[in-house]
Amino acid sequence: MTFFLDRRGALAFVAALTTSLSLFSGVASAQAPAKPAEVRIGFQKYGTLTVLKAKGDLDKRLSAQGIAVKWTEFPAGPQLLEGLNVGSIDFGTVGEAPPIFAQAAGADLVYVANQPPAPTAEALIVPKDSPIKTLADLKGKKVVLNKGSNVHYLLVKLLEKQGLKYTDITVVYLPPADARAAFERGAVDAWVIWDPFLAAAERQLGARVVADGKGVVANHQFYLAERGYADKYPQVVQAIIEELAKLDRWSENNSAAVAALLAPQIGLDLATTEVAAARFAYGIQPITPAIAAEQQKIADAFHALKLIPKPIRIADALPKSITTAAK
Repeated sequence: MTFFLDRRGALAFVAALTTSLSLFSGVASAQAPAKPAEVRIGFQKYGTLTVLKAKGDLDKRLSAQGIAVKWTEFPAGPQLLEGLNVGSIDFGTVGEAPPIFAQAAGADLVYVANQPPAPTAEALIVPKDSPIKTLADLKGKKVVLNKGSNVHYLLVKLLEKQGLKYTDITVVYLPPADARAAFERGAVDAWVIWDPFLAAAERQLGARVVADGKGVVANHQFYLAERGYADKYPQVVQAIIEELAKLDRWSENNSAAVAALLAPQIGLDLATTEVAAARFAYGIQPITPAIAAEQQKIADAFHALKLIPKPIRIADALPKSITTAAK
C-alpha cells in the first residue's frame, strides 16, 4: 500500500479543513454549531471509508456526542450520489466521474477532500481466452460498465489513446454485479471495472487486463457531502475527515490488519482483498485548484460526448474557501 500523508501533513490538512468547513456558508457563525441526531454515510466496497466503518472509531467518537452514524452500502458511485441527491445520505466517497454526472443532474453536493491517484485500481479486462489483445481490437465490440462511474472516463481516455471513437464500440450499461454476470456468460466482450471487483475477476475468473489507468487517468477518490448538511454541521464533516486521517496513519503500519478488516466487509477472501487493497491510494488530501481543474477537464469531455446534458462548473461544487481556475 502507498501512504501519502505523514503525521505533520495530516495535522496541517485537518487544520486547513477546519478553516475550510467554517466557510461553507460563507461566514463563520459565532454561535455554537447545531448538533444533528445522526450522520448518514454512503460507502462502497473499497477504500478507507469502508475500513473506517469496520474499525468503528468514528461511531465511537460521534456516539459520545450523542450523534448516531448510519452506514449504507451502494453498488457504485452514481447510485451513492443519487442517494445523496434525494436526501437519503449526507456524506460519501466516490470516484472522479460520479460527482460530475450528479452535478449535471442538479445534485447540491460539495467536494470535501480526496485521496491521491490510484490508476492501477481500475482496468479494462477481457476473458482469459478472448481474442482481444490490444485496445485496437475493441472496435465493433461490446464493452460493459457502470454508467457515470470512474471507469466511464477511463474508457473514454483509452479509446482516445487508441484513436477510436466512442461510437466505434457498443457500450452496455450495467451495475457491477450484473456486469460480471454478463461478462461471465460471454454476453459482452470486455468489462471496464474497479477494485475489488477487478481483483475478484482476475483471481476467480482468470480475467486478463488489456489496459489499466496508468498513464491514462488519475483515478482520484473524492469525499463529498450534501451541501446543506455540510453548511449546518461542519463539525461532523470535520470529525469524519479527522478520523480518516488517523486511520491512514494507523494503516501505514498495519497493512495485514487493513486487509483483514476489509475482507468480511466486501465479501471476498483475504488473498483477493490483499490484491485490491495494495492498489488503493491512501492519504487523505484537501481539494486544490489543480484537482478541481482536472475535474473540470473530465466534465468538459463528458459534455463534448453528450454523456451529460449540459456543461457544468466544478467551481460551483467546491467549498467557498477554495478558488479554482476551472471555468
